[in-house]
Amino acid sequence: MAEFDRPSVAAAPGAAVVDQGLRSYMLRVYNYMGIGLVVTGLVAYFTYTASFVEQAGHVVGLTAFGAAIFGTPLQWVVMLAPLAFVLVLSFGIQKLSVPVTQILFWAFAAVMGLSLSWIFAAYTMTSITQVFFISAATFLAMSLYGYTTKRDLTQIGSFLMMGLIGIIIASIVNIFLHSSGLSFAISIVGVLVFVGLTAWDTQKIKESYSVGFGADVLAKGAIMGALSLYLDFINLFLMLLRLFGNQRN
Repeated sequence: MAEFDRPSVAAAPGAAVVDQGLRSYMLRVYNYMGIGLVVTGLVAYFTYTASFVEQAGHVVGLTAFGAAIFGTPLQWVVMLAPLAFVLVLSFGIQKLSVPVTQILFWAFAAVMGLSLSWIFAAYTMTSITQVFFISAATFLAMSLYGYTTKRDLTQIGSFLMMGLIGIIIASIVNIFLHSSGLSFAISIVGVLVFVGLTAWDTQKIKESYSVGFGADVLAKGAIMGALSLYLDFINLFLMLLRLFGNQRN
């Protein structure tokens, strides 16, 4: 997005000022991302408890609320709504105000919770918790690498984006094939891709910062950066869950 390109400035501020501003900017990015994950997790869990009937550790049916969501075409709306929010934020960011951008981000996180509530019905709580902490540790390590490395990750990022497109195509194909082998391969490749994207996106967010930007541009840039890292984390978590999660049945 042109809005986030680094402009030239007449006089660069002191290195200490730049470092302080960058740290503050990155902290804002991580705060948005972290709170977004909390919102998603809470909505997902409470949607599960309101939708699924559980007995002796097994899901045995749906409540009336669950049937209205997961037993009707509304489930496709719930599944596709997060994509709609991402598209609006990505392509409409220049026209959106900061408050509207924030509202859309929180709404996106909540809708993601609705669409992810099924994981509590499919996997045990213990395995979800374990995989979450594995994902968090991996994400933090790679994000720290992306922030501190002097290596330019641009070329690696381009390769990873091609890998992401391949994952999307393979996942669509597997909807019809129902191949467990292909699903396993997608998960393995997906972990590698999103681990790499975490480092790449972190470096991009860091390099997008400039003290020459206005407050509104930085505020919206922090939200969009949080969105990128949020998606990296969620997808990494889901890929690891498919590999290591213990299913209920």
